Amino acid sequence: MFIINRKLRQKGVAISLVACMLFLNSCEKQIHQEEEGQLQETDVIVTTAEETEAVRAVAPLGLNANVLPSIEGVTIDANAEELAPVNLTVGVINSVVRDLQQRLMDLGYMEYDEPTTYYGDATSKAIVHFQRQSGMSQDGITGVETWDAVMADTAPHYAVKLGFQGDDVAWIQDRLYNLGYLLNESDISGIFDEKTEAAVKKLQEINDLGIDGTVGQVTNNLLYSDEIKANVIAFGEQSELVKKYQERLIALGYLSGDADGNFGQGTQEAIKAFQSRNDQIVDGYLGAATRSAMDSSSAKPYAMRLGEQSDEVKNLQQLLAKYGYMAAEKASGYFGDLTKQAVIRFQENNGLTADGTAGAKTMGKLLSGDVKKYVAPSASTGRSSSSGGSSSSSSSSSGRSSSSSSSSSGASASYSGGGGATVSGSAGNLISIASSRIGCPYVYGAKGPGAFDCSGFVYWCLNQAGVGVSYMTSSGWRNPGRFKRVSFGELQAGDIIVVSGHVGICAGGGTVIDASSSNGRVVHRGLGNWWARNFKAGWRIFS
Repeated sequence: MFIINRKLRQKGVAISLVACMLFLNSCEKQIHQEEEGQLQETDVIVTTAEETEAVRAVAPLGLNANVLPSIEGVTIDANAEELAPVNLTVGVINSVVRDLQQRLMDLGYMEYDEPTTYYGDATSKAIVHFQRQSGMSQDGITGVETWDAVMADTAPHYAVKLGFQGDDVAWIQDRLYNLGYLLNESDISGIFDEKTEAAVKKLQEINDLGIDGTVGQVTNNLLYSDEIKANVIAFGEQSELVKKYQERLIALGYLSGDADGNFGQGTQEAIKAFQSRNDQIVDGYLGAATRSAMDSSSAKPYAMRLGEQSDEVKNLQQLLAKYGYMAAEKASGYFGDLTKQAVIRFQENNGLTADGTAGAKTMGKLLSGDVKKYVAPSASTGRSSSSGGSSSSSSSSSGRSSSSSSSSSGASASYSGGGGATVSGSAGNLISIASSRIGCPYVYGAKGPGAFDCSGFVYWCLNQAGVGVSYMTSSGWRNPGRFKRVSFGELQAGDIIVVSGHVGICAGGGTVIDASSSNGRVVHRGLGNWWARNFKAGWRIFS
């Protein structure tokens, strides 16, 4: 392999073949030393035999992210010039990749993440997008010309415009379609054509942006922002179409009262609740995808579930406390692990499906006056007993009218995390679900189950674990509104960690599981200095 000097790369000066052989011999010596000892975690998750052999030539990754090789009997100068391939291609592992990834993140071509030494598919895709933006040959390979262009002060930031093609264009078109700016689903082609340009201009006009028809940083960020103004049926409108979907929301239990065709606050909140349970972007609009989901026979009905906070949850908790299923002082309005287990016990004792969610059947039973009270397990038998309850509740109904959806309780799940600690209960279930996705590819905008970006990964895992959470970007996770905030030092297994532009799931033992753009896949790695420096918030889901 032809080698170039890192510091002379921009001048294109080559290092001699002798230096190359010396470098390879050094790597071979390091391989033998690691084979004799125990290999530690690296910043690359190995899934193939070829990758295993490649990673053996890389030093173990410490929490300080130091990847300089430590060779017995040789003093390593941290300031010494490093060698790198002339062409960085998929599979290359070298310290210069970290610099490249950081630059691509700064320019908006990669999702912000902890840079690594691994040149994977996600890095290659980012280079393709850069090359497209720069009018270069789109091969995904970083040679001298591409490197110089990326590192130049005049390097262009990420943007998509007329004539561009790619999967990122298709993601943008899909969002424009569901916001009502593209009229037909067939317009989602992956080709930025005149229709797409006109749709972008309309979005920019309605949202008071500069009108140029290009999806740059500001327009791209707005697409998933809470401040986005759609071009579809929205708050304040009145029509027969609104009435039609109000009737559907009432039938599914998301809305109470009569359908009047007026798109008010109650209708908007009901739409958001529906979207959060049916794998939709939660924006409160009656976009094409939301209408299609409502029309589907598989639309999920309303039920209170893990992770929600409302007056209705507090009413549920008070009813559970009345019949002995939880302590009255725990009625906080937040549906946490204690509430979920109380609901499961109530459902088991009263002949209902024990799914830990509170829909119409569970609420109907609690309000019926024909409730079996909870009696604590006997010390001698270890079993609990139930007694009939004849008193009727004076609490008001939640106004919901549909059966609950099912979800796994995860009560018996456990996960053996880093440091030998075992995490049980819902947190263990969440980490087990997250662990099952390790190795899945990173794809920007993907929400699973086979591919993810960072926010899509957290969203999918939490919903699989039965936690009622809406889809949020990493910026949205800075203030989700209902979870308990914790500091970096307080993080524990099952918590959500938010850093600048990135989000992951704490797995215990000072580790995190996340969909990593820099690794190009879902990985399990250490919470090192990078995470501490870029830390924004931690959220306790299971309290």
